[in-house]
This record gives sequence, C-alpha cells and structure tokens, in this order.
Amino acid sequence: MIIIKTNNLTKKFKDFTAVDNININVYSGEIYAFLGLNGAGKTTTIKMLTCLLKPTSGDALINGLDINTQKDKIKEIVSISPQESAFAPNLNIYQNLVFMGRIYSLTKKQADERAKELIKEFDLTKHEKKKAKNLSGGLKRRLSIAMAIISKPKILFLDEPTLGLDVISRHNLWNEINKIKEYTTIILTTHFLDEAEKLADRVGIISNGKLVIENSVNNIKEYTHENTLENAFIKLVGESNYENDSIC
Repeated sequence: MIIIKTNNLTKKFKDFTAVDNININVYSGEIYAFLGLNGAGKTTTIKMLTCLLKPTSGDALINGLDINTQKDKIKEIVSISPQESAFAPNLNIYQNLVFMGRIYSLTKKQADERAKELIKEFDLTKHEKKKAKNLSGGLKRRLSIAMAIISKPKILFLDEPTLGLDVISRHNLWNEINKIKEYTTIILTTHFLDEAEKLADRVGIISNGKLVIENSVNNIKEYTHENTLENAFIKLVGESNYENDSIC
C-alpha cells in the first residue's frame, strides 16, 4: 500500500526552482531513505510533505490525505524527529514522555502507559529518572525519537538520527529504528550512506530539485554496477557536484 505519493510536486522561490516536478512513492511499513547533496531540494520536499511549506504546484497524498487541503488531518498522523534532540532539559525521561503524550491529547493514564511502554522498548529503564540534560548523546537521541512516536504516528520523518554518535550508539539506535518500523513508516534522511544502505528498504535520490532514481538499495547498486550505495550515489549525482562528503 502506498502511504505517501507525490504528483509533480514543485516549489519555487521567485526564479529559483528548489523542487522540480518530483514523483515519489513510499510504501506503508518501509524505511525510505531520501538522499541528496546540500541544496538538492530534500529539506524543501520534507517541509511540503509535513505541511510546513505550501507547494507552488503539484500535490501529494499522505495516507490518502491531500497536503493542500487536509493539513490538520495529516498533522494528526505524522511526526518529526529533528536532527537536534528536542526535549525539556530539566525533566527526566519519564516526565518528558508523559509531557509529550499530553501535548498529543493522550489522557493521563494513556500518557503514563505509553511512556512506560517506550521506556522499556528503548531500553531506558535504568535512566528514566535522569534529567534529559544529563543524558549521553545516544540516550538523548533515543529519548527524542521515543517522544516523536508517543502518539503512534503512521509516518515518522527521522532527520539524521545518528549524527554525532559513536559507533556503538549508532548500532544500538539502528536496532531501535528497526523496531519502530514494525508499526510506523519511516522517512529517513542521513549524512551516512552506510546507514541508509543498512536500514532502508528503498531509496530516493534527489539532485538539483529533480528525482534521479527511486528503487531498492540492491537494485540501485546493480543499475550503477557499484558495490556500495555510496559509490552508486556518487556515480548518479556526479562527482563534479560532490563538493563535500556529506549529504543533506
């Protein structure tokens, strides 16, 4: 089942076309990595899909809901975990989760039950009474993602989840992300091509506002005759445009 479908989605800023008639399909229950060079149009696309930015033309359906006419309903089923961990620093893990649950209109009982469920799911039991500001980087990211799924959204936009984490914390978080996939569709953006290759069921690559390719990791590697997603990405986007080692 297609849960996100765009139709010639376009965004212009005066004479500059940031997103140029892109058509992507995201299937329910998958991890979809959306990749591109800095300034490629990825962030603008995500903002349109999350109803933070109005398209210049074209449209998109989010679980059958139109981004141009049904924004409020879309916001009820979509959540965002931003690159910067978002939490109240002086509240502990449990309090942050309950607080977020109440923001999403859960009852006190529902927020309490969901907070305890996520603390167990994200292996945070030993740390639940610690203030968020005193947590390690890996624990902060786990808390931030747990807060983003407190309401059990149908779709989670996950922005660079492991940026700044050590190798052990990265792998631990990968395990948590795969657990979330069991009940939530994930749109992943990441600086790390190995991360996208490890986690994503399918990948969309955008360059200069246009969709270059959309397919499974294996099919993209086969199409480009490369043995890694990173090499395939470089070949598809063009080494002449690859000004640094990161993608946005």
